[in-house]
Amino acid sequence: MMFKDILVHLDGGPRSATRLKVAVDLARRNEAHLTGIFVVDIPGSDLFYGAGMPYAGGGSMSDMVNSLRADAAAHADAVGQEFRNTVRREGLENEWRIVEGDTVELLALHARYADLTVLGQPNDEEPYKGPTADAVLVNVMLSSGRPILAVPYAGQFERVGDRVLIAWNASREATRALNDAMPLLRGAKIVTVLAVNPRHGIEGHGDVPAADIALHLARHGVRAEAAHTIARDISEGDALLSYAADIGADLIVSGGYGHSRAREMVFGGVTRTLIQEMTVPMLLSH
Repeated sequence: MMFKDILVHLDGGPRSATRLKVAVDLARRNEAHLTGIFVVDIPGSDLFYGAGMPYAGGGSMSDMVNSLRADAAAHADAVGQEFRNTVRREGLENEWRIVEGDTVELLALHARYADLTVLGQPNDEEPYKGPTADAVLVNVMLSSGRPILAVPYAGQFERVGDRVLIAWNASREATRALNDAMPLLRGAKIVTVLAVNPRHGIEGHGDVPAADIALHLARHGVRAEAAHTIARDISEGDALLSYAADIGADLIVSGGYGHSRAREMVFGGVTRTLIQEMTVPMLLSH
């Protein structure tokens, strides 16, 4: 099992180059095909009130939309050139895509045809430039059927997956995430499976929390340490992040918990904490 088809979302923002660097490293290690995608997300003039009326710069609303589209296309060309230069230096099989439409829907669609999609962590401090990173990340995770790798909006990550922390709660989502992360787990130097506030019973963790899933990993050639911790004064999400920092993890693997109400995608509590506060890349799967 390897990631043979990797997709990375590039938008020319301040963290776009970091996402590309992470994606290139993963593609090189997995001998994978790397696809870069840029979404031109410009609303049609019919969405504006009085589309035929002039706007401040002169001309009609349609003229304004066409101007925005031209600017976005020029920006996409510059990002695409950087992508092509980078993958050429690395000798990677690659493809560059420019698509136009709704960012959330298009990324979810294209992610279904990749083994892994690299996205950015939401950053509330960035100026609004269309659909929020939170909306993009949530939608792709919940609706693509594929794992995503979320890259933090701060920090540099030379290599991802040497020291892996798996957030384990014996749920369907955690099981899916663990299985989806197998290509990285097999190449990791240290793998820790952590149960926070483990419980017993038919949906619990057994007599030794996380031991059963660590044994399963061993049968796949992954040596993993089973660990557990009790979080009394902090949330489970904060306990996971604290443990990751203590062991020097460079990747967290977690199930993505949430639900959909039409166009509204909502994270569960632990997933929300991890997404908002992560300091290392996270592989999320629903």
